[in-house]
Amino acid sequence: MKRPVLAVAIAGLAGLAPAAEPQRPLPLLTTQDAAGELAGWKSYLEDPNLTTGQVWRLLPDRVLVCRGKPNGYLYTAQSWRDFSLSLQWRTPEGKNPGRGGVLVRMTGTHKIWPRSLEAQLNAGDEGDFWGLDGFGLSGPASRLKVISSSPFGKLTHLKRTEAAVHPAGQWNRYEIIARGGTVILKINGREVNRAEHCDAVAGPICLTAEGDEIRYHYFLALPPLLCQFVPKRAKSRHTKGFWKDNYLYSSCGKSVRLCQFVPLRVKNECKQ
Repeated sequence: MKRPVLAVAIAGLAGLAPAAEPQRPLPLLTTQDAAGELAGWKSYLEDPNLTTGQVWRLLPDRVLVCRGKPNGYLYTAQSWRDFSLSLQWRTPEGKNPGRGGVLVRMTGTHKIWPRSLEAQLNAGDEGDFWGLDGFGLSGPASRLKVISSSPFGKLTHLKRTEAAVHPAGQWNRYEIIARGGTVILKINGREVNRAEHCDAVAGPICLTAEGDEIRYHYFLALPPLLCQFVPKRAKSRHTKGFWKDNYLYSSCGKSVRLCQFVPLRVKNECKQ
């Protein structure tokens, strides 16, 4: 029986042909070579004398082990803006809870820590958002805190709405859904955070090493259905929906199609 692998579903990439069917998820974590490099990934480490394989190890059952030291991160060689990502993680049983995170829409220079939006995995704060080095986001004032000056630049913290993690040693499921200015976090099927007015930029997806061991187990994510409109088909295929951030969310039977960067003339034809 084949083990599931990490995948990300990409929406709205430039140059995609119109498609009526949802895109297939793209596996991101596949193999690790003899030198310790992971196909499709690169690493940035605080200690430049160390290699990827000395910090990150892919086991035969496709569990990715991060030893946690030194500080740094894996990052995808390719960049994305909009995607749906699903992963599992757990911290070792019998050890102090650890630290870690998933960075998305990372831009700028590589450093500790780069401009990005962090989906927090620190024990006790899983599901928090951190806008690092000036990354913009907003949310309810009761859960939002801005730190104007820090060693890591301007920080914006959006606290989760609830705790939803399993005890140490058990697998947890993380879902990160990024669409335009909205990024949603789910833990074990429950939405625990939603950030609005996020910087809508393309960048790598990163997994951090922050001093503690964390294990990751990846599996295929369900993609948002992608439809890039052709004017002649727009009215016949999509007649109901709502617009947000220049996207049309249109009901098509039991599914929802996400249509990005629709030309104005098509938008006027389809808007209900």
